[in-house]
Amino acid sequence: MASATTDNLDQGRHAATYGRLEDRILARDQAGASDVYYDLVRAGRPVEEMLLEAVRIHGPYTHVPYHERIDQGFVNFVNNDHCLLSARATLHLARMLPPPFAGLPMAQTIWYIPTGLDIWNQKILKAPGHYARGYKLAEGTPPPAPVVHWPDQEPAYEPGSFEERLEHWLTLVHRGEVLAAYRVFLGLMEDRARRPRLLAELVFAGLIDVQDRMLYNRSYTTGHKSYRARATVELGQAIGWDDAHPVVYAGALDIAVGPRWYSTYEMACNAITAFIDDQTIQAIPYRGTSERERALLQNADPLGEEAAAALIDALIREPEPAYMVRLAELLRAGKSVGHLIDVIQIGAAQVLLETGQPMNFSMSQHCYEYCNTLRWFYDSFEHPQLIKLVFVAAAFLSRAAHHQANWPGNGPVEIAAPGNASKLTGAQILARLEDALLAFDPPASVNWTQAYLDQGHDRAALVQALALTACKIGNDPHNQEIAHCLIEDYGRSSSPMRERLLLACAQHTAGHRKYGDPLACYQRYADAFGIAN
Repeated sequence: MASATTDNLDQGRHAATYGRLEDRILARDQAGASDVYYDLVRAGRPVEEMLLEAVRIHGPYTHVPYHERIDQGFVNFVNNDHCLLSARATLHLARMLPPPFAGLPMAQTIWYIPTGLDIWNQKILKAPGHYARGYKLAEGTPPPAPVVHWPDQEPAYEPGSFEERLEHWLTLVHRGEVLAAYRVFLGLMEDRARRPRLLAELVFAGLIDVQDRMLYNRSYTTGHKSYRARATVELGQAIGWDDAHPVVYAGALDIAVGPRWYSTYEMACNAITAFIDDQTIQAIPYRGTSERERALLQNADPLGEEAAAALIDALIREPEPAYMVRLAELLRAGKSVGHLIDVIQIGAAQVLLETGQPMNFSMSQHCYEYCNTLRWFYDSFEHPQLIKLVFVAAAFLSRAAHHQANWPGNGPVEIAAPGNASKLTGAQILARLEDALLAFDPPASVNWTQAYLDQGHDRAALVQALALTACKIGNDPHNQEIAHCLIEDYGRSSSPMRERLLLACAQHTAGHRKYGDPLACYQRYADAFGIAN
């Protein structure tokens, strides 16, 4: 048994290693940060500890003043942080991979973080990174220090009941009072018994924040605040809330940063009034949920294939308000809310499958991630406004489908197994699938996935192959993150069409836009741990 002195020496040694990691990240040194990470893996440090330290390092530098700029009269989008999202995906992907590769998802997170700092200044070419294409730094010159736009805060303790303070927090978020909202949130977090209610409201505040149009827009939220809120919850739960303040700072503060887009959620509120409650919408204040709306949360009837196909057609082929009417009819007929979300996910997967060129995935991939996040929210929390969020997800999908249909390079595709597939073993098909994925060939990747499914081979091996190949591709966390969303939903979907999710996973992994050398991180990881590649 180790002595107290040995334990202290061990903790000090690892603290020094994390100090080196911080130094290399702030120096924007991807290779150097990766080398420190390899040392931590060799030392057997747990992934939760490494994730906490990574978030502690990047958290102050991944906030922005606003997610939009107006530059000489032109509106430009300022991206949401992806470092936290990559950390969340790491939690789950690490468990899906064979042992030699279990550290690869975290390796991709560490590889990305030095390029994800201070997005605001990256956008105006005052800092290097993933979004600062065209930035030049003289050789031997250290990069500028990343800027802390929103410093951490102390809790605020408001008067009133927990529910009154929670509603006040959401009001502050709505008004964009960033620091005040964050301070109230910190105070509410101290109420351990009611913390699940607070976390549910945090994710809800993200889920209602969805832009109201897509076509010919480049300034949008695409549900990112809900993804960051979910990451905050999952990372905090994995690490333990007593130690997870850096995660709260990294994820909860941003929820009030502008712009905030609530018109889609307003539509959902009014759709409930019109299509569920059969009331004429009036210019009067409305509040809360209706009796009919609350009753729908108890729906349990499954959705048949014919009804599911009709709903998907209304969602991705017909103009508004077709999907609103159809969704309301199914809800009023007693159809399960969870089953409806699963069908919406199949529609989102279909839009991914109909996405053509690498630059065209932004709307379809974010739409899928929103649908995935909503299903996780449904499974994780009880929330009175859930039915409204189903209408938001449907609107998101309808707009994404409309965007893709009216943007060049997209459209329906024919999926067919290669002619020789029936003569191959499952392992041989998976080898060809991996080759197609790493060649960034979407049609071949989808067709080899279909071949594997047609032959009835073990689905677990296919899921692992898709997860592993996605984790080999780096320089943008979406490569792993969207793959994980699709695989996660395949594992729990109620839809008989759920294998479309695996086809869409192959399509996205092969087709999504790649940056730089997308295999550089994987090759360095393989070399460091003696993995043949």
